[in-house]
Amino acid sequence: VVAAQAAVEEPVVVAAAASPGDCPATSGNAYTTIPVAGGGLDHPDAEHGDLNLALRGYQPVDAAPALFDKDGPVDGDPPQLAGLFADLRAPAFGQSFAVNDWDWACGAHGCAGAPLSHVDATLVALRSSGGETLYVPRRGAQIFGGGYKALVLYAEPTRITLGYTRDDTVANGYVVHLENLCVDPELLAVYRGSVAAGRGYLPALREDQPLGSAGLGDVLVAVRDR
Repeated sequence: VVAAQAAVEEPVVVAAAASPGDCPATSGNAYTTIPVAGGGLDHPDAEHGDLNLALRGYQPVDAAPALFDKDGPVDGDPPQLAGLFADLRAPAFGQSFAVNDWDWACGAHGCAGAPLSHVDATLVALRSSGGETLYVPRRGAQIFGGGYKALVLYAEPTRITLGYTRDDTVANGYVVHLENLCVDPELLAVYRGSVAAGRGYLPALREDQPLGSAGLGDVLVAVRDR
C-alpha cells in the first residue's frame, strides 16, 4: 500500500487478535497444493516476522484515505485489490496504519521495531459487508498451470499471507497480508497439513476460489513488493 511520505510517531502497538469464534467452523470448499520452487523458512511460521503480521503490530496514522499518482515507472501487473470482492468494486478506504519494522538481530526470531515511516501508510482498512466472500487480489501472471495466482505462505483463523511467486519466502515478488478476516477453515486445514509435511507443497489459489470471508468488520490489507 503506497501513500505520500511522512514521519510517524514511534510507540509500538501490537495487533489485536480478532476472535476466531466469530468465524465459520466448516466450509464446502476444496483446495490444492502445488510444489514450492525455492526459498524456505529459517524460523517457525508463526514466529516469522515477514509472514505473521501480528508479530510486528501496527498503529493508526492520520493518512488521507485516497489513491495518488506515483512518480516514475510502475509495474503494469500488480495485485488488484478490487479482486478481493466478488463484484470487483473499487474498495473504499477506512483507517490507515503504520506497520512496525522487524529487527532480525533481536532475540531468537527477531522482534518488532519502530513503525515504518517511508510512506504515510503501510496497512489500510477496506470497507466490507458483513460475511461477504473474499478472493485473492487479481493479477495476470500465473504461478502454476491451471490458473493459480497466489501461494499461501501463512494462515491463521483471522489472517493470511499470500505470495505471488512459487517461492516459500517474501524475498521476491509481491506479497499481500490480509488481517481481520475469517480464513476458510478448509484452506486453513490444508495449510496446516502442508506445514506439518515440511512445506514442500503449499496451498495455491485461483481468482475464482474463496479464501475466506469478511465476518469481522473491515479487512486490513498490506502489500509489499521486492
